[in-house]
Amino acid sequence: MVARPALAVARAPELTGILLTLVAMGMFGTMDGLSKALVQSYPPQLVLWLRYLMALPLVILALAPRHPLVAMRQTRAFKLQLLRCLFLIVETGLVITAFKTLPLANAHSIFAVTPLVVTALSFFFLGEQVGWRRWTAVAIGFVGVLIILRPGLMPLGRDMAFIVVAMLLYATYMVLTRLVARVDAADTSYLLQSILMVLMLSLMGPFFLTPIALRHIPLLVLLGVLGAAGHYFLVQALALAPAVVVQPFTYTLLLWAVGIGYLFFGDLPDVWTGVGASLVVGAGLYAAWREHRRRAIPA
Repeated sequence: MVARPALAVARAPELTGILLTLVAMGMFGTMDGLSKALVQSYPPQLVLWLRYLMALPLVILALAPRHPLVAMRQTRAFKLQLLRCLFLIVETGLVITAFKTLPLANAHSIFAVTPLVVTALSFFFLGEQVGWRRWTAVAIGFVGVLIILRPGLMPLGRDMAFIVVAMLLYATYMVLTRLVARVDAADTSYLLQSILMVLMLSLMGPFFLTPIALRHIPLLVLLGVLGAAGHYFLVQALALAPAVVVQPFTYTLLLWAVGIGYLFFGDLPDVWTGVGASLVVGAGLYAAWREHRRRAIPA
């Protein structure tokens, strides 16, 4: 009789982590919709710079006990922190550029394979064990990507090529983040990333500065708020629940992409994109389940 309440208490942090993940995915989906709308009127480089510039004060406020200079001193892997920020800048720049013409759902169908790519890269660069079942899931995920891209049957196109490269860059960024997490606290990495992103983008963004319409200023502010809050909620979710618990719920971002793309831009993925995305998501969910089982066995 006592076991059930105890189990419920034990699972309470995980449920909170799942809820925060769902909220974060909604914020990211809305943020991508805003980015797609804004790059119709402004250079992608400007939108990217203003997004991180608007977000930085909120990040510093959220992590007020950690002064920016403290974060600089506390990191024990500054070069890796700098490298992961460079990967993230190029990745985000490619994605925002592709959003100008590419439907959100098509882009996120490719990005859904990221966890599987991280699994493969972790085997080679982090020395993590990957069993044949998860390798099979990785292979099925890539088959799903091939169905979406249909090489040889239709031209790849510049924007879809950008998304594929961006996905690989983001997967590498995730591996670097896991590597940095071995020596730096999550708050330190988050604050340092926000500062470095603004500093590096400030070397480029001002050169693309153009007059901004008054009606777009609230959208740019909202873009920064959603980015800062979404990443913060995701960090908190991972602090409350293991990644294998949180990861399956990140696929709800694809639902947001489909809904926002249809409601505001009139975009709907074709049948083959839907089939490929289903394979990618299914393979990712299976890989997450296998990881959960693997971690549960010693207990």
